[in-house]
Amino acid sequence: MSRRGIDGDGDGDGDGEELTAQETALYDRQIRVWGADAQRRLSKAHVLVYGMKGTAAEFCKNIVLAGVGSLTLIDDRVASEEVFSSNFLIPPDENVYGGKTLAELCCDSLKDFNPMVRVSVAKGDLSSFDVEFFSKFDVVVISCCSLSAKKLANEKCRKLSKRIAFYTVDCRDSCGEIFVDLLDYRYSKKKQDETIECHLQYPTFEEAISVPWRALHRRMSKLYFAMRVIEKFEEAEGRNAGEVSIADLSGVLKLKKELCTAQSLNESHVPDTLLERLVANTKEFPPVCAIIGGMLGQEVIKAISGKGDPIKNFFFFDAFDGKGIIEDISDSNAGK
Repeated sequence: MSRRGIDGDGDGDGDGEELTAQETALYDRQIRVWGADAQRRLSKAHVLVYGMKGTAAEFCKNIVLAGVGSLTLIDDRVASEEVFSSNFLIPPDENVYGGKTLAELCCDSLKDFNPMVRVSVAKGDLSSFDVEFFSKFDVVVISCCSLSAKKLANEKCRKLSKRIAFYTVDCRDSCGEIFVDLLDYRYSKKKQDETIECHLQYPTFEEAISVPWRALHRRMSKLYFAMRVIEKFEEAEGRNAGEVSIADLSGVLKLKKELCTAQSLNESHVPDTLLERLVANTKEFPPVCAIIGGMLGQEVIKAISGKGDPIKNFFFFDAFDGKGIIEDISDSNAGK
C-alpha cells in the first residue's frame, strides 16, 4: 500500500475541500512555511493519542497549535500530583480534578489552545480496541503501554486498507525514544531547484525489534538496547510500562546478561550505568518531554503533508550527552 502523505479524505492527492477564510487567517504563518496544501491535509487529519504522560502532552500541544483536524485522547488513569510534575496540561489545583481521568483533564486544557481543533476523549484499554476502531484515524501515537500492546496495536493498524501512520513514544528519566512505521511511504523534497520523489519501506515494530542484535552496526545507540531490556523485564514480570524501580536493578542486570549472551552481543553495549538511570527514576524529565514531543510533532506533520525526510525508523535522545540519534533498524539495513 503506497500513498503520498496522509490525508483525512483518504485520497492522498491534495484535492478536496479548501481551507476556510478563518483557517487561512489563523494559520497564515504556517501556510507560508509549508504551503496551503500541507495545511489543508493537516486540517483534515484525525489523530489518536493513547497514554497522556508529559511527552504526549507536549506532542498534543504542538499538533493542536498546528491545526490538525481532530485529536482523540485515551488515558483512563485518575489524575494525581505525580503526573502533574511532568504534564503541563494537568491543572496544579487538585480541587478541579473531580475524579476526572488524565485524558479528560488534558482534553479540557487542549481545547483552549485552538478552538478550531476538535479534541475529544475515548475510553478503554489499548489491547481491547478492534481493527475497526483504528480505522477512524490517520495517525496513531502510542505511549505508556506494554511491549505486547505496542505490537498488537501496530498489527491492527496494518490490517486496514487505509494507511495509518503509527508511532510509539517513551520517555524515561532524561532519555526518550520514538518509533515510526509509515508502511510503504512516498514523499517529495526539494533539492536546490528541483523536487525529488522519494520512497521508503518501513518494518513493523515487531519486525524492527526482532532484528538480531549481532546484525546491527557496531555504533548502534546504547539506548536502543537498554529500552529493549527494560521492556522485556516489565513484560516478564507482568508490570505496566514504567513500573520499575531501583529495587529491580539486579533483575534488570541479570536479564541484560542473558539477552546479550543469547544475542551474541558484548555487554558493554548496554552499560549498567544507563540501565540504573532508567530504573532509578521512571518519571519524565520535562525538558526532555519538550524535545521528544517537539520532534514527534514535526514527524507527524511531515507524514501528513508528505513533505520532508521522515525518520526511519527510531529516534533516540539522551540529555546526558545532549545527542539526538536516528537509527534505521530493519532486516534490509542490518549491519550497515
